[in-house]
Amino acid sequence: MKEILPDPDFIVWTGDDTPHVPDQNLGEESVLRIMANLTDIIAEVFPATKVYAALGNHDYHPKSQLPGAPSYMYEQTARLWKRWLAPESRKTFAQGGYYTEALLNQSGYRMLVLNTNLYYDRNLATQNDEDPAGQFSWADGVLAKAASDQEKVYVIGHVPPGMFEKKRGKPWYRPRFNERYLELIRKHHAVIKGQFFGHHHTDAFRMFYDANDLPIGTMFLSPGVTPWETTLPGVKNGANNPAIRIFEYDNATLVVQDAVTYYLNLTRANIGRDRWEKEYRLTESFQVADASPASMERVLRGMEADGCRLQQYYRFNSVNFDLSECDRGCRADHVCAAREVDYRRYERCLSGRLSASSLIT
Repeated sequence: MKEILPDPDFIVWTGDDTPHVPDQNLGEESVLRIMANLTDIIAEVFPATKVYAALGNHDYHPKSQLPGAPSYMYEQTARLWKRWLAPESRKTFAQGGYYTEALLNQSGYRMLVLNTNLYYDRNLATQNDEDPAGQFSWADGVLAKAASDQEKVYVIGHVPPGMFEKKRGKPWYRPRFNERYLELIRKHHAVIKGQFFGHHHTDAFRMFYDANDLPIGTMFLSPGVTPWETTLPGVKNGANNPAIRIFEYDNATLVVQDAVTYYLNLTRANIGRDRWEKEYRLTESFQVADASPASMERVLRGMEADGCRLQQYYRFNSVNFDLSECDRGCRADHVCAAREVDYRRYERCLSGRLSASSLIT
């Protein structure tokens, strides 16, 4: 990335920094050492660039069991990232792994960094909590103040709401947490200009709508640097080529203008031709003016109506790793996951598209 974009405005680091191996192969100090190594590398390559870093579910020991209360690992991670965190950020991070800061130290711009691992359905540490670490209440207050101060906000995190497009009916959040996240975005969508998450290792997006089904927000799910193959049962070709991404944005409005993805083709790399190359530019490949919610809604409608557009999206989803045909069931999975973050609406979308597909067949 240093060769592609040597002087970025800032870096978004959405977590999952350790090997995806059984817990017994790691420990607290191993996880912290790996995170420290990566922190030092990023700081060495980009010494003058602000980094906004969020925890992944693998950035803790035991993995995914991030508590809704202060912990040793939260405190130690805040120390690792002290070069990037303001004193107040270190304080809230030690309490629950989240923080907020002025974006680029400029008035009117804000970054909201969430610890959404608290909502992960595999997190037993928060299964009985209504608001783990008080993060929903805190975020609501931050966004309300942002509106009062006429700020524009980016939100970043790791585990996204909604369903996984590569496994039908697979949610990430416990239902009550998914509902609360949706409520938060709908309530404060006027100030939220972009959401950037990871976890999937795939290239995808999620749409958010108001009560009249008008698009009010988009969440971009960036693919992973690591070519990890999912262990979820029933998922075919659940791996990806490594990818990194540049987002272009309007520095007056924070509206996302474009996204350019670069990747390492593993097939060529394994025969000695290892170089990072441009995979695609969003506006060119999907023929939209920008990456605003209105434009991403047009991308989604194109996927719904045109099998070729959907096939293109499917190829990008695995960063050109899975080149198989996305059949009708696969199309329903991808379209409904992108359109419906709400669990009940997702099920209705899926039922409707599969029923229509069976009639066509």
